[in-house]
Amino acid sequence: MQHPAVPDLSHTHTRPIHWVATATALAGVVALSSVLQPDAATAAQTAVPEKKNAPAHIAPPDPAAVAFPLECGPVKAVVQKKASGDLDGDGRPETVAVVHCDAPMGTPPDGVYVLTRGADGGEPRVVATLVDPRDRRTVTDFAVRAGVVRATLLGYSSADVPSCCPDVTDDVKWQWKNGAFVRDTPSQARTV
Repeated sequence: MQHPAVPDLSHTHTRPIHWVATATALAGVVALSSVLQPDAATAAQTAVPEKKNAPAHIAPPDPAAVAFPLECGPVKAVVQKKASGDLDGDGRPETVAVVHCDAPMGTPPDGVYVLTRGADGGEPRVVATLVDPRDRRTVTDFAVRAGVVRATLLGYSSADVPSCCPDVTDDVKWQWKNGAFVRDTPSQARTV
């Protein structure tokens, strides 16, 4: 008697009953997994040391309650972007606002202002100008993270460049150091 080179694997041929058995087993696993759920996950943040004399919770200053040092003539100033965070480490949030005049045509230059409140939680006020609208800059990307203000500024290499077409891009950041906001340009200005 001669044995074939390949053994008879008749058990490997699938029949409809195999598919029904597989589908039934899979349905059982899915049903069982929906009944046996793990406990709800809980996450806790590590405790952050409390600042001395810092209030429990103060809302960030609202830019709508501030008169910005911006000359807009017959139109009003518009807050285009805003972000909040504790910029000076005193435990109270500041708000950084990107503001421009609501011009009916064109792209008016932006101003970037830092707002704060007094220790008594009084009215918000402008305490710093990071970008003056007279510098003819427009803010594109903008964020406040970990006490640092970051922005991408579009501007002009000379007064001869038309206002429609900024030709310089600066990625900048400001950080509170020794009682003032210090500007840093991580990358050199580049032409658009």
